[in-house]
Amino acid sequence: MNAIATALQVPALTRPAPAPMRASAPSSTPPAPATQARTLAMPSRDGQAAAGRPAGAAGAADRVLRERYLAVLGWAFTLFNSVRVVAYLPTVWAIFQSGDSSQHSLWTWCTWLGANLTMALWLRERNGGRFCRAAAVNLGNASMCSLTLGLILWFRF
Repeated sequence: MNAIATALQVPALTRPAPAPMRASAPSSTPPAPATQARTLAMPSRDGQAAAGRPAGAAGAADRVLRERYLAVLGWAFTLFNSVRVVAYLPTVWAIFQSGDSSQHSLWTWCTWLGANLTMALWLRERNGGRFCRAAAVNLGNASMCSLTLGLILWFRF
């Protein structure tokens, strides 16, 4: 068993160390394209400046832009997924009014319920056991899937 575990070990994914920089005489030629691309790179996840660019005002501006982007993305997620909770209502109403659930797949609704519920629980765990906005929205989606699934089962059986 230990031989199998040893054989399956994957080396850690790490960033390679940047090549050492050599001091040279100033050149009249522009830097190579690879150097230009490296100097425009975003800061790494740990906030350190990318290789080839000092951590200064540009790094701070990148961090501010990233924080704003993440805030807008978080609110957009909340908005669209909250609207999705309401989007279940026409299906629920149609099943309730007609009393016929034969056109609705139990497998599909069970899958969506499971996906939303496990995502809510996963997000809760990733947030130190607290419900964040995203977990609450996924819990709302799971509850609407439960309601729809309940109606399908009620009228089918």
